[in-house]
Amino acid sequence: MRILVVTQYFWPENFRINDLCAELAQRGHNVTVLTGKPNYPDGVIFDEYKQSPLSFNQYQGCEVVRVPIVARGSGSAMKLILNYVSFALSASLFGFFKLRKMKFDVTFVFEPSPITVALPAIFIKALKKIPIVFWVLDLWPETLEAVGVVRSKKALWLVGKLVSFIYKRCDLILGQSRGFLDGIYQYCDDKEKIKYFPSWSDNINRQGSGDNANAITSHKNSFKVLFAGNVGEAQDFPSILDAAEILKANNIGAKIFIVGDGRKLSWVKDQVESRKLSDYICLLGRHPLEMMPSFYASADALLVTLRKSKVFSMTIPGKVQSYMDAEKPILSMLDGEGSRVIEEANCGYTSSAGDYMNLADSITRMTQLKQKSLDQLGSNAKQYLHKEFDRNKLISQLEAWFLSVIKSSE
Repeated sequence: MRILVVTQYFWPENFRINDLCAELAQRGHNVTVLTGKPNYPDGVIFDEYKQSPLSFNQYQGCEVVRVPIVARGSGSAMKLILNYVSFALSASLFGFFKLRKMKFDVTFVFEPSPITVALPAIFIKALKKIPIVFWVLDLWPETLEAVGVVRSKKALWLVGKLVSFIYKRCDLILGQSRGFLDGIYQYCDDKEKIKYFPSWSDNINRQGSGDNANAITSHKNSFKVLFAGNVGEAQDFPSILDAAEILKANNIGAKIFIVGDGRKLSWVKDQVESRKLSDYICLLGRHPLEMMPSFYASADALLVTLRKSKVFSMTIPGKVQSYMDAEKPILSMLDGEGSRVIEEANCGYTSSAGDYMNLADSITRMTQLKQKSLDQLGSNAKQYLHKEFDRNKLISQLEAWFLSVIKSSE
């Protein structure tokens, strides 16, 4: 198949779409990626890209077509909006111009956020008659309301109209959790074209050295809990800090290591210092995705959190599958789908979103488990991953859906 992938984020930015495109190319498909200039998460165009942009036009058998984009910046809502809008416009106009002589069988849209990433695919479809498969990993407008980016009811209503416009023009819509399906139904009349398609681990076949994990392994007398990923509003760091306060008050021999970066990081740093929590929370900064297996291996348990929100309760955080692949016990503080998966797998302890007291209790109880019990929880996680989130099966299913929409559009 000749597959056009439309994604605002792509290598050297670290997203699961990189692995998917490489695998599709490995399976013999002709994959072309329409994307912007790399600037996530720091908000500035990567130096290595600016120094040698032509070096980033091929990726593991995929052709990469890049268009101009306004970098997202850091902490500026206006810059972020310009980033979203600039990609939608640039990929529609410049993207179509660059792709005008190329033929495709199907367009696949990757949407961790924003929803506007689908607009170039719709524009190209109108001109080239290419069916669209849209993978929804972030529900709009619900997420905008949940994180407080948009509070105006009228603005949320307008975003809802945009979402409905997009969904109606897609041939197949894939939701990353079963909970997402109801959220998609609200804006799409044709329920037959909505399917469940979860993520898989982003650490498959990756090997990382343990050098950068020394900051964790050196804490030999602590039970090591690792949080890996975005340090943002959605991850509810106020509750994580409150749980650490309880660990401190009860003199529990546990420490939470945070590997990642995000808009909330400076606030977390200030809080750790002002609340004298450095013995219970350690900030290790951002590291390459290839290094994450070494961090996972150095931890005793892995932590995933999301703040209390209806839309977040529908979400399976992408790190859950990666944690399961690491074969470690999982501690969670979230509601709904993510919690359900961990409970079904019997691979750790769950707490409701925002319930920092129960999280602290879960950490305390896990510190008391023997290594054999911890290993069993990790083994349960790995078994569940193979059963529910098998990479090869999922990508094969995606190929079958591609063929189906191509045949339907003929």
